[in-house]
Amino acid sequence: MTTENSIKIAILFCLSAVILGAFGAHALKEVLSESQLSSFQTGVRYQFFHGLTILILSFNMNYFTKRLSSIIKIMSAGIILFSFSIYLLNIQDLIGFSMSYLGPITPIGGLLLITSWIGLFFSIKK
Repeated sequence: MTTENSIKIAILFCLSAVILGAFGAHALKEVLSESQLSSFQTGVRYQFFHGLTILILSFNMNYFTKRLSSIIKIMSAGIILFSFSIYLLNIQDLIGFSMSYLGPITPIGGLLLITSWIGLFFSIKK
């Protein structure tokens, strides 16, 4: 993955997190329960934090081994599986389509995020 692609991916994650956060805070606050809204916002937070992480890593690639590209891919997959499964699970009643099958996907996304952080720890150049 090139630096340019990593930066673009990070920007897209952050941009969509801001849009989804605003959507949750305004459009969904009247239709989701407090618990659902809190869960939705957790997805937004994790997406934004990890999007910023990818952006920071993209500007500092020279401090890490060549495994950084794979780590960014793992983190990106983690964001998609974790955050987007949370979004869909919380709005499934609104769209009238059961997505309960996504329940096991959320922890897989979380494990990918954890794995990416562990990989990042071990990919620092000496």
